[in-house]
Amino acid sequence: MPSPHIALIALALGLLIGVGVTLLMVWAYRARSRFADEVSTQIPQGVTDVLAGMDDAACVLDASGLVVAVSQAATGFGITTGAALENSELRTLVRRVRAAGGSVSETLRITRGVTLDPRLVSARASVISPQLSLLIIRDVTERERLDQMRTDFVANTSHELKTPVGAVSLLAEAIDSAADDPDQVRIFASRISAEASRLGQLTGRIMTLSRLQAAESLAEVGAVAIDEIVAASIEGHAVQADSAGVELTRGGDRGVWVRGDGQILIEAVGNLIANAIAYSPKGSRVGVGVKADGDVVEIAVTDQGIGISEADRERVFERFYRADEARSRRTGGTGLGLSIVKHATQRHGGEVRLWSRPGRGSTFTIRLPITAAPDADDAVSKKSKKKKKRAQKAAAVDRARNGELA
Repeated sequence: MPSPHIALIALALGLLIGVGVTLLMVWAYRARSRFADEVSTQIPQGVTDVLAGMDDAACVLDASGLVVAVSQAATGFGITTGAALENSELRTLVRRVRAAGGSVSETLRITRGVTLDPRLVSARASVISPQLSLLIIRDVTERERLDQMRTDFVANTSHELKTPVGAVSLLAEAIDSAADDPDQVRIFASRISAEASRLGQLTGRIMTLSRLQAAESLAEVGAVAIDEIVAASIEGHAVQADSAGVELTRGGDRGVWVRGDGQILIEAVGNLIANAIAYSPKGSRVGVGVKADGDVVEIAVTDQGIGISEADRERVFERFYRADEARSRRTGGTGLGLSIVKHATQRHGGEVRLWSRPGRGSTFTIRLPITAAPDADDAVSKKSKKKKKRAQKAAAVDRARNGELA
């Protein structure tokens, strides 16, 4: 028969073994739970690489709503790893998709990061595992702006075309009713000619602006002398300046060259000169100055006119926008000139700046990258090509006239 001491020792050992087994089971259960949690929240292979290559803002969130991985663009919306989503609408979208499964898309207007800049976004949330969700945010603000610009452009173009077309129709009826009065017929005919000219100018500028916005590159690119651009622009508006009693002057640096389309640049500078003349009082001066500043050339057109208010300075480069509607109507302005200037300058890798004060005048400055002057042989070849083109055009006109006379 075993002694009491041996029984007690056996009982103690049994208790110790039982406690050890229990502790081992608890540890194994907890380890298995931790492993299950780690597996459930582990980002699927390839998702991180996909996020790194995405242009859109995107993030992966765990079951508690914390961000565990982000794309580079996500930081622009204030989304960072280890934090919850700040935007309540995005949080609601993620909760909805976790409850229903699958994916959900919504268009939202949210504040972007710390800039407090409202952005229109297309947000899509999807479940990618029992514990993880994917949120993709695509900024469509610019697309919305472009759609609105297209809508406004069509509406404004229709409105602007309707005015001269309606005037021509009414004047044609007036000529018909005044057929027995030669003086009235001449008056109405001259007004029809003016409206037709305005219509032609409008359609021409619409086509120019459309080409500048639609084409990926300029049609004819080469070395262009700023001296020729300025001279042609001033010469093309000399009659307008004389009629308005405005003096045109030219100053600044000479012998500067840029790379681009000479005809487009002449139209851009010419638009600035035409505007300066139209908004200048009789007896004032419009100056065109050229300044080479390092690797940039500045072409500044300065007037002593009525100036532009601060509110209008933000919008004068918009299509069909007029700071002075009544004056623009009287001078036959289309509201497209400054928009053409902006897009033409941007197409040449430059920018246009504006300084203005009401009552003191305005200065529009086109800044373009300078290029090296072409070799003498290239310059001669370029002049020969221009001369040949002019001769071909003159011959075509003569042929047309001969055909009409025949």
